[in-house]
Amino acid sequence: MFNRVRLIQIDSVNVLVRSHYLPAFSRLGVYPAGLLDRMAYGRRELFEYWGHEASLMPMELFPLMRPRMERAKRGELWRSIARFARENAAYVESVYEEVRARGPMPASGLSEMGIRGQGWWDWAPGKLALEWLFWTGRLTTTRRSNFERVYDVVERVIPAEILRAPVATEEEADRELLAMSALALGVATAKDLADYFRIKMPAAKPRIAELVDERRLLPARVEGWEQPAFLDPTAKVPRHVDARALVSPFDSLVWERARMQRLFDFHYRIEIYTPSHKRVHGYYVVPFLLGDTLVGRVDLKADRKAGTLLVHAAHVEQHQDARAVAGPLAEELRLLGEWLGLERVRAGARGNLARTLRSALR
Repeated sequence: MFNRVRLIQIDSVNVLVRSHYLPAFSRLGVYPAGLLDRMAYGRRELFEYWGHEASLMPMELFPLMRPRMERAKRGELWRSIARFARENAAYVESVYEEVRARGPMPASGLSEMGIRGQGWWDWAPGKLALEWLFWTGRLTTTRRSNFERVYDVVERVIPAEILRAPVATEEEADRELLAMSALALGVATAKDLADYFRIKMPAAKPRIAELVDERRLLPARVEGWEQPAFLDPTAKVPRHVDARALVSPFDSLVWERARMQRLFDFHYRIEIYTPSHKRVHGYYVVPFLLGDTLVGRVDLKADRKAGTLLVHAAHVEQHQDARAVAGPLAEELRLLGEWLGLERVRAGARGNLARTLRSALR
């Protein structure tokens, strides 16, 4: 899966399950709990860094992130935290030395954390210093404890052969990352490609042109798209798509909402940040993919104490047959509940699919 998508976005939301555990379930079905953490923090096959947002990526991508780390050092990324680091250089260095001397620690383990609320995002100075050192590639995540990052110096976490690998120029790194984006997306506009690894459009455009010249990208036209498209040369159009998946709101399939609208005619927003009285479909709303179409959405919560997967609301898209959607959705919900170790699935009454889904679950 990582050979195809190249990164997954990490997110702390835990209404259902930490969202970065869902992409593998969506694509592969039931897989062993803890496997992703073992790959990242045990076998060191993955590392954490800012790829799309906070992301897990295969270890071989680390050299391609080095130019981004250098940009962070120059203050070109996350300028507010860069300003903090400039104004508190001695303190930041003391934080680095403490981690180097004492070993892995979370922000809460620092001897001088500082007063919370003095920094950006209401972070304490210690957390700001650690995040700056993480951004600039001097520290990395060695593990997580209750989702809190545990930091260590990169030399004790990243394999030596990866650290010794030649460092790409920014142009070389962007070109490779854009090619990986095309592989993950199949067909995409320039903006889609640039968004995947958060590359600015002025930097992405000349690199995309170079990839076209090298035949590593093929120009394409997609019916209904106003913008030119680009196709990965290895992409194949299947005769049919037999997919059935509940898709994380932070999955690469749907995180570029404009592309989601173009591909699936599916208008979507994650409503956890929307005031409750303005929500349309629910709090933690998960799209449902059936075949090659996003056919509905469900508002899910894992009630672990009751051993129940709660479906607070279920909606079917316009022009979709509710009965044709409800059966496969019920099967996928049961599979999700099994994977989460929940004993039952219970659907509420909200949404235009709720009654049909309750019948299918029975």
